[in-house]
Amino acid sequence: MARLSSKTLPPTPPVRFQAFDLLATLVAVVRLDGTVVFANSALEDALGMSRRMIEGQPLSDCFTEPHILQGALEGAGSNEFAALRYDAWLKRVSYEPLPVHVVVAQTDVPGEVVIELLPLEQQAKQDREERLVDQAQANKELIRNLAHEIKNPLGGIRGAAQLLQMEIDSRELIEYTQVIIHEADRLQSLVDRLLAPHRRPHLVGDVNIHEVCERVRSLILAEFPRGLKVVRDYDTSIPEFRGDREQLIQAVLNITHNAAQALAEQVAAGTAEISFRSRIVRQVTFGKQRYRLALELHVIDNGPGVPDSIKDRIFYPLVSGRDGGSGLGLTLAQTFVQQHHGLIECESVPGRTDFKILIPLP
Repeated sequence: MARLSSKTLPPTPPVRFQAFDLLATLVAVVRLDGTVVFANSALEDALGMSRRMIEGQPLSDCFTEPHILQGALEGAGSNEFAALRYDAWLKRVSYEPLPVHVVVAQTDVPGEVVIELLPLEQQAKQDREERLVDQAQANKELIRNLAHEIKNPLGGIRGAAQLLQMEIDSRELIEYTQVIIHEADRLQSLVDRLLAPHRRPHLVGDVNIHEVCERVRSLILAEFPRGLKVVRDYDTSIPEFRGDREQLIQAVLNITHNAAQALAEQVAAGTAEISFRSRIVRQVTFGKQRYRLALELHVIDNGPGVPDSIKDRIFYPLVSGRDGGSGLGLTLAQTFVQQHHGLIECESVPGRTDFKILIPLP
């Protein structure tokens, strides 16, 4: 049997460092001059470089501001501290720099220092998700209270206009009362839409997310039969889960309809594209809870992107980036998904907008 060359095998870390490979955090052991003695697997993955390439090189070269680490190592060598913490940016191959919290700690081996790097992206993501959850809850209470406050006087205004119309003979004055009645009806319709998620009972049953997507796809293609392509990228292993099928159809439809309307120029040119992509994610945290399994459904379009002026407010009620839009579609979609203990997030740049729906799976 042919013998494998040692060059084809990954280097085996020294026994005293092997436990570092079990950690999810990024760890390097360096000499006081900054030369890397050991880099764990998580650091390899983050940098996009093999351990063989990292070891023997100055770790400071991996940072956008190398002098900070060099100063920290000098302090460790002169015993100015036992541990030092600071925030920095870690350079990565083919990726944007990664924000990390750096912990520089002395060890019991003279001349060696352990550097622990804690990515700040995850913390920032959790903070953003918590803000979305809190914002959606506040929106729900605001909408419900505001709608009820509007509803009662609105009925009085419409009733008074009808009574007034019965008492007058002038055609011109009747036209005025008809305007009042028409506008009152329009506002009533808006109030009904605001209250819809709170009035309708939550009808729970078995939901297949791909049946939901197929229903939305057929509705969108019926409205936009030309110039729009809807791409399906499904993970067929995703199991059914308990939920309200109609609410989820409405949530996905609201997102997809917004995307289709934003693609007006691309539809006219015949280049508009919306993608449905479903995946399973494991050990994910959102909504302040950690879940073993979750559904991740992406609705991606190649439109102009969400305007910067409303990027942070797109889930607020009555905020719309389109003339004539009610600004309720995404608010209602977020409400429906949150009733399934889920969350909607959005990442948008010109040419690619990605709405990601997360729903925990049993």
